[in-house]
Amino acid sequence: MQGQEKFDYIVVGAGPAGSAFALQAGDKLRILLLDGSFRGQKPCGGLLAPQAARALAEMGLTLPREVLADPQIFAVRTMDLQTGAERSYPRNYVNMDRAAFDGWLRRLAGAKATVLQARATAVRPLEQGGWAVDYVTATGERETAQGAAVVGADGAGGIVRRSCFAERRILHYTAIQQWFTLRDAPLYACVFHRPTSESCSWLFCKDRKLAFGGAFAPSGARAGFEEQKRILQEQYGFSMAQPLRTEACVVYRPRSKRDLCLGAGGVYLLGEAAGLISPSSFEGISYALRSGCRLAEAALAGGEVGRNYRRAAGALCREVLSRRWKRPFMYWPKLRGLVLKSGVQALKGSK
Repeated sequence: MQGQEKFDYIVVGAGPAGSAFALQAGDKLRILLLDGSFRGQKPCGGLLAPQAARALAEMGLTLPREVLADPQIFAVRTMDLQTGAERSYPRNYVNMDRAAFDGWLRRLAGAKATVLQARATAVRPLEQGGWAVDYVTATGERETAQGAAVVGADGAGGIVRRSCFAERRILHYTAIQQWFTLRDAPLYACVFHRPTSESCSWLFCKDRKLAFGGAFAPSGARAGFEEQKRILQEQYGFSMAQPLRTEACVVYRPRSKRDLCLGAGGVYLLGEAAGLISPSSFEGISYALRSGCRLAEAALAGGEVGRNYRRAAGALCREVLSRRWKRPFMYWPKLRGLVLKSGVQALKGSK
């Protein structure tokens, strides 16, 4: 694409955030969407929260049948592996195939933007103004695209934030997830084990497969993951002897306003790249969709895009920061123990 059309926006990352932006702004702006999904799927529960469903509704979208996964589960089993305490709580999530969901959004975005399977390798300003993005295609070709602005929609640790806002460091974990053939009753569970992680892990089922994953400190992440898996097998009877595949990625946890970075100077960040992810549950799809739509609104409004985006996405930033209050009740062992013992909001009959 060297020497060809100069785009209004080059979007690095074609997940929900990048696709939402292209869908909302692609009719009026020239957008190049760099899709790096050919490198593999990252860990994700693939559960569509009510906020994400509302965002899709506001975009005028309805989920096709092929995106949905079986079964639909309306309770989360909360498990403390250290104490053995458990409770089940009602949850209104939509169980879906995350790869199918992302592919569906990309196909919709492809009708309004240029989509290219490629991995960005560098983001740099041009002397004459605008930005250049170097990339490698899925077939190994090295090219450069030019645009008036760049959008980082490439998740935690993405190249856009690292290249342009390196000083805005943020706490991160290593997320590891494995898939197994389902041999047990379907469930969705949130798992805690303080000796191996200050964060949480998860279990969920999709189409006769069981996934177990968790967020761990980068140092010793695999050992912590394996120890939790051992406990789940030996003490709880889960069948996890033969993994079908293993996935891993970086995941952010925002702790303060400084961790949130929407971008500036012709470089804008969406979703988790901006730090927009729940610091309690790590839910990120709703923030990805909504931030993509807010940037599209800002880009189409005229005037200074950065100022427009900060104003439009202000409510999302406040929502992320407000969810910090839930962390002590979820992650501090003594408070979590009190919450589980109280049974507040738990389903009747749960332990």
